[in-house]
Amino acid sequence: MSTTSETLLRVRYAETDQMAVVYHSNYLIWFEVGRVELLRKLGFTYVEMEQDGLNLPVVEARCRYKHPARYDDEILVRCHLSQMRPSLLRFHYEIIRNSDGRLLSEGETVHVVVGADMKRTHLTGKYLSAFHDAAEAIITDAAHAATKKSSRHHAHAHGSSTPEAATTQEGK
Repeated sequence: MSTTSETLLRVRYAETDQMAVVYHSNYLIWFEVGRVELLRKLGFTYVEMEQDGLNLPVVEARCRYKHPARYDDEILVRCHLSQMRPSLLRFHYEIIRNSDGRLLSEGETVHVVVGADMKRTHLTGKYLSAFHDAAEAIITDAAHAATKKSSRHHAHAHGSSTPEAATTQEGK
């Protein structure tokens, strides 16, 4: 199961403002697109959750704008679960221009789990399991990345080097 969704979109003219850049609120809409696609990758749709009496209203949203997206840019919306509790989910997003890989914005949304009566509740069954597995995968991926970084730092600090560096040093 993939724990990150990646969705390609093309910026429409209607999404831009008078300065020919994407209007800021559209990024939050794109976050939703990424989140809905992540749910599909986890094995269910938001409609299924609603039919089972579970909703995920946004209670907090944050977006940091780094570079403008413009009309006709192809953008990649990347989304992953960054925190999971039985009654709360936090998603992280990146908006990347596909042509040059530039990070245009990043952000997060926080959602509480509520029932059809809009009262806070807990994830159950397949939803709890799928979100738990996604959260565990993110933790495992982060641990692997930290181990690799630590190994590289340790090797560099103790005089070990890559074969390329050794070749360069021998040539001196």
